[in-house]
Amino acid sequence: MIEPSHYLSSTVKSLKPSGIRKFFDLASSMEGVISLGVGEPDFVTPWNVREASILSLEQGYTSYTANAGLLELRNEISYYLKEKTDITYSAKEEILVTVGASQALDIALRAIVNPGDEVIVIEPSFVAYSSLVSLAGGVPVSVQTSGEMEFKLQPSDLEKAITEKTKAIILCSPSNPTGTVLNKEDLEKIASIIEKHDLLVISDEIYAELTYDEAYTSFVSIEGMAERTILVSGFSKGFAMTGWRLGYVAAHQEFLSAMLKIHQYAMMCAPTMAQYAAVEAIKNGKEDVMHMKKSYRQRRNLFVSALNEMGLSCHVPGGAFYAFPSIQKTNLSSEEFAEELLMEEKVAVVPGSVFGESGEGYIRCSYASSLEQLQEALRRMQRFVQKKC
Repeated sequence: MIEPSHYLSSTVKSLKPSGIRKFFDLASSMEGVISLGVGEPDFVTPWNVREASILSLEQGYTSYTANAGLLELRNEISYYLKEKTDITYSAKEEILVTVGASQALDIALRAIVNPGDEVIVIEPSFVAYSSLVSLAGGVPVSVQTSGEMEFKLQPSDLEKAITEKTKAIILCSPSNPTGTVLNKEDLEKIASIIEKHDLLVISDEIYAELTYDEAYTSFVSIEGMAERTILVSGFSKGFAMTGWRLGYVAAHQEFLSAMLKIHQYAMMCAPTMAQYAAVEAIKNGKEDVMHMKKSYRQRRNLFVSALNEMGLSCHVPGGAFYAFPSIQKTNLSSEEFAEELLMEEKVAVVPGSVFGESGEGYIRCSYASSLEQLQEALRRMQRFVQKKC
């Protein structure tokens, strides 16, 4: 008999399972739970998008596409990014369609990271960032943000974290888990440091469609940053297409070429029928996106206001569909709060600690649920907080 653990990669063995998944799995095994845990839209993919995929199947479009994706889709992504960022990306040489934004992040890191290279991760952060850096052979370096500053990266903290081994920084705006949006002024301050130290940026803009209070600014729009930025996005969040697993990456030709090599060997191409659906979404989905965005904004206002009223201090998130309230007044840890709330009131949230050290003392709540569910969840949470305080 062999001992399998003896053969496993030490890097993989050291990775922690997703803390988000743990609470989602627990909640799904219980009846009557209102889940504010998993970050995905509660909207069904619009019918015209689904219909485009069905039509592609009926017409027999079931073969591989080009490795980089349908040229028609890449052209539409190029037009879309030009409109949003004022940067022109070549559809043939600078855009790659991926299996979700997660794969785009993975191949971007594998394309640029050498063993021992440091990659800065801004925390609280999406749980996959540090693990993907490690899997690429790099060293994730955490930079903490604070609730007092609405979890915005402070340039002085970024400067302190940079060493001679630093290769890149991962930015996410709007942020998962905090909903924080970096405006043009914030990004310009970061850009000056990036240029000073000759770093690369992986800009995760998967929530770019979902900003509520001011126009969105992409990092590539900041002067001089497009050439040193790998832009990652996709259709999951803004277009309500999580299960379709379709993302994309836009970058300088040499970066894109390197990522394409990895993609060719690991994935071949993104699902054909999903790509046809995405063509329809990006060409004719603006009205649907605006409808969903309006609904999320309404829910955000209701949810964040109620959290503050019950004593869970929460900044107003400028984007995405997450609230990140402080639970410190309860004197419970993030994990204790989440577990006890689930067991006592059947509301599932994610402990902030899974997103990094500075997430301790907070919880992540997704407000991508119906108003009725949010209102009931808030009633249960208020009852729970009153018992604990």
